[in-house]
Amino acid sequence: MKAAIYTQKTDLDTFLYLSKFISELDKRKVEVCLHQGMAQALQFSKNFDTFTCKEDLKNKEIELFFTFGGDGTIVSSLLFIEDLEIPIVGVNTGRLGFLSSFTKEEAFNLLDDILKGNTHISNRSVIEVISPKKEGLFPYALNDVTISRTETTSMITIDSYIDGEFLNVFWGDGLIISTPTGSTAYSLSCGGPIISPNNNNFAITPIAPHNLNVRPLIVNDDVTVKLNIQSRAKQFSLSLDSRLIHFDIEEEVVLKKASFQLLLLHPKDISFYETIRQKLLWGKDKRN
Repeated sequence: MKAAIYTQKTDLDTFLYLSKFISELDKRKVEVCLHQGMAQALQFSKNFDTFTCKEDLKNKEIELFFTFGGDGTIVSSLLFIEDLEIPIVGVNTGRLGFLSSFTKEEAFNLLDDILKGNTHISNRSVIEVISPKKEGLFPYALNDVTISRTETTSMITIDSYIDGEFLNVFWGDGLIISTPTGSTAYSLSCGGPIISPNNNNFAITPIAPHNLNVRPLIVNDDVTVKLNIQSRAKQFSLSLDSRLIHFDIEEEVVLKKASFQLLLLHPKDISFYETIRQKLLWGKDKRN
């Protein structure tokens, strides 16, 4: 078996932990391939095979992709995996961790189960930006695509259409179109709903809407969403997860569900509902 390892952390604790983890993989005859930037930053004494892009993972026939960090590390892994359907094992060394469902201790204790496939696979939908296109733009997002104002304190206006039918004019700071995965991210902080990941939906959540009767809306994810933006500034911001791009306001934004999904591995005894109970402290009386 071949496994890739990716992290955005370069501190001493990460170096020591990964050194031990790689040693455990080696004992189980698992070939390891490290992200090149990570390998250079951590400076392991042994020279490992490395990857920098999707084609490297494909050519090396990687079967598992281990991430060490928070949810942002998993979201960033989409850049490398894209449509290869390599299962991701998210080890949470960050804070909240909705997506990275293995603790540092569980990564060791459940390693044999992970390698043998005794885990649960969660299929996560991805949003694709059909237009506008820009050179070097990676047009996919696991969490959300956000339209927001730039270089102005004034509201922007967003005309929205679902499958060609006019939906609404949103006045405010912007608009979030999120997947079920992204429903616990930026959309949630703006009052959007939490959506179980096995639902085939998008959530359309306004950011600081001027009209108080405007509320988040859930739509099927088989639709095409079209957005036309007007602003006093010449440009607006479009973010795909954590990647930010600026476009002229004349550009029309068209979004739809991507043709592939991202595969996340979870322990068999942990469900989505258990996760949100743990992370959001549901069922706990915090008054005492």
